[in-house]
Amino acid sequence: MQTLNLLEHHFTDNNALSVFNINHDDSFIPGLVLLERLQTTLNVEKLLNIFSKEAEKQVDFSGLYFKNQDFSTCIKGSRTAKVERSFELKIGNEFIGTLTYSVNKPISLSKYKILNQLHQHLLYPLRNALNFEMTSKLAMQDGLTGLGNRRYFDEQLTRAIHHANRQQTRVGLILGDLNKFKAVNDTYGHQVGDLVLKHVASAMIASIRDSDSVFRFGGDEFAIIVENASDNSLHIIENRINTAIDNDPLLSKYKLTCSLGCTFMNRADNEASVFERADQALYKQKMNMRRNLNVI
Repeated sequence: MQTLNLLEHHFTDNNALSVFNINHDDSFIPGLVLLERLQTTLNVEKLLNIFSKEAEKQVDFSGLYFKNQDFSTCIKGSRTAKVERSFELKIGNEFIGTLTYSVNKPISLSKYKILNQLHQHLLYPLRNALNFEMTSKLAMQDGLTGLGNRRYFDEQLTRAIHHANRQQTRVGLILGDLNKFKAVNDTYGHQVGDLVLKHVASAMIASIRDSDSVFRFGGDEFAIIVENASDNSLHIIENRINTAIDNDPLLSKYKLTCSLGCTFMNRADNEASVFERADQALYKQKMNMRRNLNVI
């Protein structure tokens, strides 16, 4: 049975359509329309925006926020308010998440009841959208390190280039390859090799800004997309990566270093040309085995 537990109040009426049938007529039809609209997307943000259009007919709120242990989002234009009212969304014993309204004025008991009933329409479409979101995320994720995989890198590089062209900003691309990783893997085994890769991933994540993205292609190959890059951005990241690797006890134990090659996107570039230029820079450093970042 579907249930929804309001954090401040509890209601026993769980008939999802009764809010549209208060006068025992055909006013339940808007509920069917809402259900149809909610089933048109598997995007959580779009789903909440569709739902908010119906909820705002009942409650004056400036923000609508959804959160669970894996995901959080809000409707477009959400603003905080002095008062928040939260609902726990459940299907049976399955916790879906918490839906929080930033309200501009007190909500009456009757409006709480209507919201409680409205949420029944949201439960299954929201669960489906969350499952789709998680599946899509896993498909774009490297299983060992949790970084984005090559497929996700390709998508993000395309997006970053298009955004930079529109905003007249710069994109930097850094490719990394571990030195002597195969020797460590062969000598100490794959368990140690996997641990090394996890530590390298952590070192790279700690070396970038929130707006930058790190990816693992497989093996010991990594990539970093640097958005809104300045002239010094790539050198700063290189120095941070080298310092983080040097300061990591495990990586120092096995004398792991990382060769890095990078380039800036120019206006004539596409995804293939900017990647090839960064790959050439990486190859040069691998051949030189020096810790200077090759920018071309």
